Amino acid sequence: MIAPKHNFRVEQLQVNIYNSETEIAQGAAEIVSKYLHHLLLEQETVRVLLATGNSQLQFLEALIAMHGFDWSRIACFHLDEYLGISAHHAASFRSYLREKVEKRVHPYEFNYIEGDTLQPLAECDRYSQLLQAQPIDLCLLGIGENGHLAFNDPSVANFTDPYGVKIVKLDELNQQQQVKTGYFAHIEDVPQYAFTVTIPMICVSKKIICLAPGQRKAEIIRTMLQGKITEACPASILRQQQQASLFLDIDSASLLLTNSDNA
Repeated sequence: MIAPKHNFRVEQLQVNIYNSETEIAQGAAEIVSKYLHHLLLEQETVRVLLATGNSQLQFLEALIAMHGFDWSRIACFHLDEYLGISAHHAASFRSYLREKVEKRVHPYEFNYIEGDTLQPLAECDRYSQLLQAQPIDLCLLGIGENGHLAFNDPSVANFTDPYGVKIVKLDELNQQQQVKTGYFAHIEDVPQYAFTVTIPMICVSKKIICLAPGQRKAEIIRTMLQGKITEACPASILRQQQQASLFLDIDSASLLLTNSDNA
């Protein structure tokens, strides 16, 4: 078991700081694998809500390599998808998850948001009903450079959102971050709208694991943990979730650490 370099709580949120992104991936994968294994001893299937993005890549590799639980009893969902994008587009989150998860571990079922549906409002209703049918046992998250969770940007985040899934317009900082992933050549290529699971739907999950490695996340992590709990930084809501754990490396936590910590 890889132990964090530092661990502490910020209000109700457990914060774990590791030496590197590789250690985050391994440490989080060990915790998740053990959790899912024990959960499957108590119930027939487990429901997992998956994030995408670069923050998840090493973690997913480590989790899949562990063989610590039976994927054939896992029902999978995902947090968000671009509106109007084909499932075969390289930037599609459905494509990401099919290649990096579904085709490799063959879960019990994988419920996708159909981003290119002809009836997007009906798709929001359909997916909300799927998510609300039974409790979500585990939600995996990343944090955007603007503090977003899923596609809940500061401009559209609502801590008391009445919807389970909604359509939102992406802000410019979010669109720029999508270009940085390498799947879009220019900001003009990034879809303006997307489906997202809402903040309240995320927060009812029984366990939340949030990964935020890298120097680019340092400023928003400081704001998230040391600023006010506000929709201007959607990720700050995790400070009120006792079932949530945040995984940082020394780069993303660099503005939190004192000189003695870095010594």
